[in-house]
Amino acid sequence: MAKITTIERLGRHEGEKVTLRGWIHRRTSKGKLHFVQLRDGTGYAQCVLFKAGVDPELFEAVGAAGQESSVELTGEVIADERAPGGFELKVSAGRVLQSVHDFPITPKEHGTDFLLARRHLWMRSKRQWAVLRIRDAVITALRSFFDERGFLCVDSPMFTPSACEGTSTLFEVDYFEGEKAYLTQSGQLYAEASAMAFGKVYCFGPTFRAEKSKTRRHLTEFWMLEPEVAFADLDEIMQLAEEMLVHVVKRVLERRRTELETLGRDLSKLECIQGGFPRITYDEASEILVRHPDSDFDPGDDFGAADETILSNMYEQPLMITRYPKEVKAFYMKEDASNPGKVLCVDILAPEGRGEIIGGSQREENLDVLLAAVEKHELPREDFEWYFDLRRFGSVPHSGFGLGLERTVGWICGIEHIREAAPFPRMMTRIRP
Repeated sequence: MAKITTIERLGRHEGEKVTLRGWIHRRTSKGKLHFVQLRDGTGYAQCVLFKAGVDPELFEAVGAAGQESSVELTGEVIADERAPGGFELKVSAGRVLQSVHDFPITPKEHGTDFLLARRHLWMRSKRQWAVLRIRDAVITALRSFFDERGFLCVDSPMFTPSACEGTSTLFEVDYFEGEKAYLTQSGQLYAEASAMAFGKVYCFGPTFRAEKSKTRRHLTEFWMLEPEVAFADLDEIMQLAEEMLVHVVKRVLERRRTELETLGRDLSKLECIQGGFPRITYDEASEILVRHPDSDFDPGDDFGAADETILSNMYEQPLMITRYPKEVKAFYMKEDASNPGKVLCVDILAPEGRGEIIGGSQREENLDVLLAAVEKHELPREDFEWYFDLRRFGSVPHSGFGLGLERTVGWICGIEHIREAAPFPRMMTRIRP
C-alpha cells in the first residue's frame, strides 16, 4: 500500500508512490486530463489524472466533483518547477469521499459581511489558510522564546471580580447566588502574583474588552501574552520585549515564508527587524505630532490610532514610546521619580503604520502609593485586597507587558484588519458563527 503523507512533506517522497487526503481547491479538465489543485491543510499540490492511467470510475467521479469535494488520491511524486511547491502527484488510483456542488465561496469577489457570516468556510481559502498558519507560528515562537529563557507559564483566570484597567469596557456576567463577575480585560494582576511565587512567568489566553469600537485594530475578544518578571525594571522589560519580537519575526520567516509569499507580503519589511528599536519619550512623540500637518493631537492626551499611524510610519522597526502622563495610564504603573507626573511605561508601535502591539510598565511596588492610586481611580478596595497582599509580603520591584496576538499577527502578515488574524473573530457587530 502507498504511504499516506501530507502536502508539505511531498518533496521528501520524490519518485515514490504516496496517498494524499484532502479537498479539491480547484479543478481544470482538458478532455482526457484532469488537473486538480488539492489542499490538505498543510499546503497545496497539483494532482494530475490521465484518463488512460486511472480507473474510468475515478476519472468520471473527479470530473464531476466540485470545489471542496473530499478525496483520497494515490500516485507517484514527480518534481516539476511549474507546480505549487515544486512537486506534483501523477495519480494512479483514488476515490471521491464526497462530491460537493454549489460551495458558497467561489473564486469570484465576495463582500466582507458575506465572508464573515461564513467564516467556518472562509477559513479554507488560501489567504485565510496562510494567515492562520502564520498565527500558529507566532504562538509557537512566543512560547519557545519564554521557555528557552526559564519562564513558567501560569495562566490567569477568565472570570474576575473587578476591573483591571477601568470599568467602562467590562463584560458583566451573572455568577452564582446573585454575584456579578466580569470577563477579564487582562491577566496581568494575577501574573504579578505568579511572578512573586516563581520569579519569571507569562500567561497566555483570551481577554475581553466591551469597547464600542469598529476600527480595524479592535476585537472584543482577543488573545494576550503577558510576561511578568520579579526584580525587573522598565529598561529590562523593554529589552525583553525587543528580543521577543526579533525572535518571533525570525521564526516566522524561517517556518512560514511560503505563507507570507501567498499573502504578497514584502519580506524585506520583516527581514529588517533585527533589534536596536528606536526609543523616544511621550514628550518627544508629542512634539512630532504637534508639528505634523495631518495631526490634531493635543499634548497631554493619550495617542489615538491616527497618531500611532503617523509615529509608526516614521521607522522601519518597532517604535518604543516611554513615560506617558500618569493620568492616561493604569493605576498600577509606577511613577517616574525623576519626572513627576510621568509613569515608567512603554508602548511599542509596529512599523508600517500598524500602531500599538505591546503595552508595558514597571509596576508600583509600594503599598501606600498603590492604595492611594486605587482610591483615586474609585476602584472597590475590597476586590483588590489579595493584590495588596503582594505588596505586604515580600514586595519587590517588578515589571511586565502585554502583547496583543491578533495585532502582532496582522502586522507580520501585512493585513489591513485584524479580524482576519482570529479564527472566529468577535466584534461589536458580530458574534456568529
